[in-house]
Amino acid sequence: ISGIQTPDDHTIVFRLKDQSAALVSQALVMPITVPVPREYASKFDKSTPSKYDQYVAFTGPYMVKNDPQTGKVTGRAPGKSVELVRNPNWSRPTDYRPAYLDGVRIQEGNDDLTTAARRALSGSATVCCDSYQPPAPVLKQAVQRSREQALFVPAGGTHFAPLNTTVKPLDNVNVRKAIIAAADRISLRLASGGEVVGDIANGFIPPGLPGFEEAGGLRQNTDLDFLRNPKGDPELAKKYMLAAKESDPSLPIDANGKWTGSEELLAIASNADPGKKTAEVMQNQLEQLGFKLRLRLVPQDTMFTKFCNVPSQNVAICANASWFKDFADAQSLLDATFNGTHILDQGNVNWPELDVPAINDAMKTAAVVPVGTERNEAWAKINHMIAEQAPA
Repeated sequence: ISGIQTPDDHTIVFRLKDQSAALVSQALVMPITVPVPREYASKFDKSTPSKYDQYVAFTGPYMVKNDPQTGKVTGRAPGKSVELVRNPNWSRPTDYRPAYLDGVRIQEGNDDLTTAARRALSGSATVCCDSYQPPAPVLKQAVQRSREQALFVPAGGTHFAPLNTTVKPLDNVNVRKAIIAAADRISLRLASGGEVVGDIANGFIPPGLPGFEEAGGLRQNTDLDFLRNPKGDPELAKKYMLAAKESDPSLPIDANGKWTGSEELLAIASNADPGKKTAEVMQNQLEQLGFKLRLRLVPQDTMFTKFCNVPSQNVAICANASWFKDFADAQSLLDATFNGTHILDQGNVNWPELDVPAINDAMKTAAVVPVGTERNEAWAKINHMIAEQAPA
């Protein structure tokens, strides 16, 4: 790649075609971004698919356990465990990390967070649940009886339920606004554990991220009436349902603003709490508007890989979605998730399949704005444009 140059053994130079350094420079400090010697990796890349993931080169204080003769990784059983051991080639004076531990064993596939969390609280495991909080009853136990064992760290992200803008009747923006207006987000949060798990979101730029204050902080997007009341507003929901009927008389909506159609909307959710409980609360709230949900409960990874990430499955509502920063920039939160040019046949994370040319164009422009106030304001405006579409 002509834009990537290595003038010496310790330097990589990236020459960009446009002003995208704000994104590229931050992407380069992610843990998955590691320079690898070409002479080492090329022989594995000759296979299709590449076998490099079985012979990974490690540069830090730890490595996945491997065969010292062949270098083949032996310390990972996919879906079960990862065993990290000391990297014998690591030099302490060359690294700022203290690396206190002699090794780390990670248990994967903990779909039952109740059991996993209780193992940590009882002392048979050290740390649990970095990606999803434990079910509400276990969380309550931790907070009330073992508070010193529970640590809540702002994660730079948002939990939300995408509404698929390509599935009828969710393709009507007023129907989506009605669903959000009717939603009791306080109850949805209670199903996940209550106030300790985070603030109620009105947008997609979380606290601590550039653009959060410019977007209005925790009050962002509350100029939009359907986001104003986190307890829900049935009368406002009725207004939007009737507006949907006015814009499309064929929609089966009665004079009370209730959906009277018989078809079911496919909703996918985790089969374990807190995702399961949250989805059930959401189902009840949608039924108050007259909608019927075909709620399928599946393992968390299946929810994404087989359903929510595959547009051809026509999932109307992915009940337990969330997106967290890869690095501290609003683009990392909004671009992949709401840019219509990024919709993929597989591995799609624009779950609402939102494709609004004005938003897509605004993102293209904002992506090359240098880091600073102007960039923050540009992405804050995009955050509002997205909220106006009521995609989640």
